[in-house]
Amino acid sequence: MAITDVVVPQLSESVSEATLLTWKKKPGEAVQADEILIEIETDKVVLEVPAPASGVFTEVVKADGSLVTSGEVIARIDTAATAAAAAPAAAAPAPAAAPAAAPAAAPAAKATSGAVASPAASKILAEKGIAADSVSGTGRDGRVTKGDALGASAAPAKAAAPAAPMSQSLDGRPEQRVPMSRLRARVAERLLQSQQDNAILTTFNEVNMQAVIDLRNQYKDRFEKEHGVKLGFMSFFVKAAVAALKRYPVLNASVDGKDIIYHGYFDIGIAVGSPRGLVVPILRNADQLSIAEIEKTIADFGKRAGEGKLGIEEMTGGTFSISNGGVFGSMLSTPIINPPQSAILGVHATKERPVVEKGQIVIRPINYLAMSYDHRIIDGREAVLGLVAMKEALEDPQRLLLEI
Repeated sequence: MAITDVVVPQLSESVSEATLLTWKKKPGEAVQADEILIEIETDKVVLEVPAPASGVFTEVVKADGSLVTSGEVIARIDTAATAAAAAPAAAAPAPAAAPAAAPAAAPAAKATSGAVASPAASKILAEKGIAADSVSGTGRDGRVTKGDALGASAAPAKAAAPAAPMSQSLDGRPEQRVPMSRLRARVAERLLQSQQDNAILTTFNEVNMQAVIDLRNQYKDRFEKEHGVKLGFMSFFVKAAVAALKRYPVLNASVDGKDIIYHGYFDIGIAVGSPRGLVVPILRNADQLSIAEIEKTIADFGKRAGEGKLGIEEMTGGTFSISNGGVFGSMLSTPIINPPQSAILGVHATKERPVVEKGQIVIRPINYLAMSYDHRIIDGREAVLGLVAMKEALEDPQRLLLEI
């Protein structure tokens, strides 16, 4: 017997503990090196724990839902054993059925018992009460994707098993009590902290998006062919925000006690919705990135957020944030500052609206911008002028190229 420990990967300094989700292997089952054994949820990201070596999964030290810390042993693998040798022990509770079932079940076990689901798929399957190993994965190496999970149906025999505790009210109406995930709980904590610790005020303006739309329509096909990514609108908002932050540095600052820290760099947080809640990965040195680089990075953020693949370091820091509620159809909102930042831009849906130009009513594609800011260090003048600077840059995007 040669035992190898499965340990919790190193967490960041800002994360003291994490929660184990669901083990994907049972004692007695064979594992391959780098096969994902379990996912660990922190208050920022979900981490995958791969098998450190091939062998037989022999022991679960920490059960589903346990709180764990960096380096803690959570399971063990016998690298000298084989699945065949471990099978009798694993099948001990039903010795009579095991010999007859083993030959027929062996091929299927290879295809399904080791099924690996992405974090997004795992959440969907858990909500449906469906085991990952009962779903045929279409991803690489048989991985169960989000699409597989969305299309999966619970078997009749499992329909009565809810994914979370269920209580029945007196009048027969069902209720379901589900614990907050660590990420959701952390988001709630930070939002409350932001409202309690900051003097939040929001200023609004409207921007005519026609110039950006025309520019995008003119070059989107060539842009995608050249860079391999679609030309969206978010890169223009990022560039406009950076231009305004350069002109009004206090919008890019943060508060530390009684000090104001002015940042000489522009790390823009991009709010992204994920199956487990809101995450804000950071677009580092956004002022040094091209439109194509911004679009590629944001597309990558969105993809990996859905899969739970964003790293903790990618969501640490940031000097200013942008939240795009427009992708969900929002017309207007008051975004909440992401501490320790002091301002955030809220972008909304672009809609054709009647506006007055030179005494005439005309129809224009209008987007309402909202910027929330910490009034402790940002006065109304800087906030309003900063938002106007963003508006002017978007209405005349050539200015972004000339930096005027």
